[in-house]
Amino acid sequence: MTHVDYFKLQAKNLFKDWKTRTTYTDIDGSTCYQYDGKYFDVSNIFFDFENIYDENDFTLMKAQHIIACMAGFSKWAELLKASNEKLELERLLFDNRDKITREDWEMYIIGIERDNEIFIDVESQVALFKRVYIEETATEK
Repeated sequence: MTHVDYFKLQAKNLFKDWKTRTTYTDIDGSTCYQYDGKYFDVSNIFFDFENIYDENDFTLMKAQHIIACMAGFSKWAELLKASNEKLELERLLFDNRDKITREDWEMYIIGIERDNEIFIDVESQVALFKRVYIEETATEK
């Protein structure tokens, strides 16, 4: 599966999870939604994107935009134009967001670059991420 196909699948999964919503009335009489998502915590995603998207008007295209943003891109079109190395890095960060946040990864890279007066390109970041978060995790088990 290509990296783009992977992110397309994630958008479809987010949209499927959105479709699991049920309505309930809050204590103050307002209408609220609950999701029984298999892949994502939809409530938290809508909380994070509340100024952009309405839970009542959600589409696959909007799911693609959210996935692109979660993967470090400003929009879906930017994701589609990204290099294979950049897509691989973003996929690694997306898949391992329970281990390290994007912000923490960026600060980690900035720290290494600053301390060593170097620039770490995307390909090297992929290799570093795999070494630190994939290979070390596998050997710890």
